[in-house]
Amino acid sequence: MKLIATRLYYLPIQTRLPLKFGNEVLTEVTCARVSVEVHDSSGRRSVGWGETPLSVQWIWPSSIPYSQRLEKIERFCALLAKAIVRFELSGHPIMISHAFQETVLPGLLFDFNQSHPEAEPMPWLAALVCFSAFDLALHDAYGLLLKRPSFETYGSEHLPHDLAGLLENDPQFSGKYPADFLCTRREQLCAWHLVGGLDPLENDETWRAQWPGDSHPVFLEDWIKADGLTCLKIKLCGTDSEWDYKRLCQVGSIGLNNDVQWLSADFNCTVHDPAYVSEILARLYIEHPMIEAMTLYVEQPFPYELQEHKIDVHTLAEQKPLFLDESAHDWRMVRLGRELGWNGVALKTCKTLTGALLSACWAQAHGLSLMVQDLTNPMLAQISHVQLAAYLPTLMGVETNSMQFYPDASNPEAMIHPGLYRRRDGRIDLSSVQGPGLGYRIEEIMRELPEAIAGFDR
Repeated sequence: MKLIATRLYYLPIQTRLPLKFGNEVLTEVTCARVSVEVHDSSGRRSVGWGETPLSVQWIWPSSIPYSQRLEKIERFCALLAKAIVRFELSGHPIMISHAFQETVLPGLLFDFNQSHPEAEPMPWLAALVCFSAFDLALHDAYGLLLKRPSFETYGSEHLPHDLAGLLENDPQFSGKYPADFLCTRREQLCAWHLVGGLDPLENDETWRAQWPGDSHPVFLEDWIKADGLTCLKIKLCGTDSEWDYKRLCQVGSIGLNNDVQWLSADFNCTVHDPAYVSEILARLYIEHPMIEAMTLYVEQPFPYELQEHKIDVHTLAEQKPLFLDESAHDWRMVRLGRELGWNGVALKTCKTLTGALLSACWAQAHGLSLMVQDLTNPMLAQISHVQLAAYLPTLMGVETNSMQFYPDASNPEAMIHPGLYRRRDGRIDLSSVQGPGLGYRIEEIMRELPEAIAGFDR
């Protein structure tokens, strides 16, 4: 397979309610949608699609104004649309994407930041997210070219090299392929609901004034009843232990009263001392043991620059499974995390499907638990996101929350895939995701795209 053309589109979305994580609040997001045209040596052609939310506050936390960060991120996406077409390597999407990430993307980001010395450098995580839409489109195009589901193309039949060649010649992966670490696709997945830092827990007059005026739930108990939820992920601030503790207790109590089974705690990289988290968990164990027992794992409390902040977390990870998220840029960071004591990794397609697959393989081979986490993925981004979770042995289902914050943004896609954009009995249903590529069935989705922002042909 060789790439011969790209097109880049931007799809802006407004949230129905603000989403707070870490120190920032998200009220809008721009999704980057990409198409790539490819051909093979027989002259066959296909057009693959990929999409990711450019969630500025998550991929580039900073005091710089949102608009300035978004403008730089969008310019980098346009730069990628040209660079990937010029990339000469042909073959399997994993090989193309891996080589591009290893040999081209770092230099592209360095040159981009050097050309804007007056501004704060755009971080590597942002570059990965920008590239992920192109990576996903390559995977989709390859499956379409072969008329096979993309997740059925990750074995020795299609890949020219085993995993050892991609993972620094580690003999442990000799003769092993990504397909060896995938499971049979599950048609239904348990859905994790996100309780954001600003989300209202109970009905009161303050929130009445901010009601978005639509038919969707707002308060946590209403969400639990409407969607049959059993798993709640709780966003915490990481800078106020009393607030975090109280929030865990409030959400946990509502969960206990409504048959919720599991909780997780997400500190979004704002903690610097393991004792902060350890003391909260210990207090929960004494004062609210049922809520502590419901807490399945803790997600990324510490700064995501893992190499700069090599915090030993072995003791904390003995209290609760501790999952890398923002830090898990690739399998090498997962390896470093394991050395520091982390015992789980949360994967995201927004850091490339290629990277997620390689990290999943390395993590499983070294005894780390897996989750697949959301970037509030709407539209096409939701489809590839839940596909990854369906093929991996995750600890418990998948996080999915776009239906909370911009449910109507995915209406055209929901006409074809109704089970992906509405949670029923606490689950999502993937049975509509069929056919070659990533299963979008994009020719059936009646969505009008804006004019392409960038497009390049070989």
